Order: sequence, then structure tokens, then C-alpha cells
Amino acid sequence: MKVLTLNVCGIRASQKKGLFNWLKKIKPDLICLQEVRALEDQISSDDFKINGYNRYMSVAEKKGYSGVCIYTKETPKSINVSFGSKIFTKEGRFIELELKKINVISVYFPSGSSSEIRQDMKYQFMSKFESYLKKIQKKNKTILICGDWNIAHKEIEIKNWKANKKNSGFLPEERKWIDRIINHYGCIDAFRNINKDPHNYTWWSNRGRAWDNNVGWRIDYQMLSSTKNIKVLAANIYKKERFSDHSPLIIDYDI
Repeated sequence: MKVLTLNVCGIRASQKKGLFNWLKKIKPDLICLQEVRALEDQISSDDFKINGYNRYMSVAEKKGYSGVCIYTKETPKSINVSFGSKIFTKEGRFIELELKKINVISVYFPSGSSSEIRQDMKYQFMSKFESYLKKIQKKNKTILICGDWNIAHKEIEIKNWKANKKNSGFLPEERKWIDRIINHYGCIDAFRNINKDPHNYTWWSNRGRAWDNNVGWRIDYQMLSSTKNIKVLAANIYKKERFSDHSPLIIDYDI
């Protein structure tokens, strides 16, 4: 099973950069996208369709903002667009599909970089999401959480970690929270499960020459609730083409 996650930074913009032509070539089993920034009727054309797949979305009330979706070949048993927060449901940051062998989530954590208010909102999101993870633990089924977490967990996940210790996305509280998600709830970072190498990033600032010099952050994850019924086979960050300021994280599983 091949799973892809990508923050598209606007699905219409990424489509113009060739994203969907590329997706049709590589044909992942599951495609999780974040920051879609579009309503259903804005992406109803064939340009955004992939033969054999259905698309399921959670959109923001605010037009041109946030939004997540999942493309899948399998018809889900159920669809959930809330993890217990009305505030964040309105922002279209979460969707979960119940599939036959696995539940898959596409999630877009808030960024706190613009203001203290947004950082507080980010902490609220993290708290609500942690409560949801407690429920996940009780399910006798593998849950795959894909998306832009807007947090670089360890120093290895960010090029200039010393200069960013006081910046949103690499704050001690944020990093400790991911520690807790892994240590207390048994979540597994699928990429790091098999790849321990540095300089593997998924996001680069548009400022300066961050992309050219690989001055990036790895803030996009595929987190497993457990590896009881699933094995990570291969992991890849695709960088041959650019569809957004993030790069696709692609992981192959045996389930």
C-alpha cells in the first residue's frame, strides 16, 4: 500500500504546476492533501479527478482557506470531519476515512507563526487532538495520521535548529507534545521508523534560497497508531518537481 501526503498550498495552484499529471503516473493507493483552499464546486472539473479514485473533503467556512481531502480507490465505511472541536471543524483541518483494513486521517495543524493568538489556537488544537488520540488507542485497528503537523520534532528535522528554538514550529512545548504522542500513545513516525538520515525535509521557506540550499524543515508526517498489523517498507520525499512549498512524503506499507 502506497500512501502520499502533501500540503498543496492551494490545490488549484498545485494542479497548474503539474501535480495531478504526476499523481496519475505514480498512482498511490491513498492521497492525503492539506491546505486545499477550495470548495467542491471550484475543483469539480476533470483536472482534479483521477480515474478509479473518489475524493472526500473537509472544507473551511472561510473561502480560500485551509481544507483537507483524501483520494482513495476504496469506498469508506464511514467519514468523520471532526475530532471533537467545533472551532477547528469550521476551519476544515481534519478528515478521517474508515477503510476495510485501516483508518486514514488527513490533518492540517494550525501555524502559530503569525501571532500569539494563533499560537494559542495551535495549542488548543494540539490538546483536542491529543484527546482524540486517546480514543484511537481503544480501537483494535491501525490508524494512519497523515498531514502537515507544523512541528519539527527533533533537531535532525530542521536545518537551522539553533536559530529556531524560540520560533513556532520548533518550540520546546511543541516538541515535548510530539514526544508525548509517541511515548504515551504509542504513535510511530513512519518515516523515521526506517530512515535515520539527516537533511530530509518536507518544507522550505520561500525566502532567500532555502530550497536551493536545502534549508528546510520536516513538518509533514505519516504517524501510525501502532505497527501491530502494518510494516513500513520504504519512505521517500519527492523533490524532482515542485508542486508547492512542501514536498510529497510517500511511504510504502505492507498491511
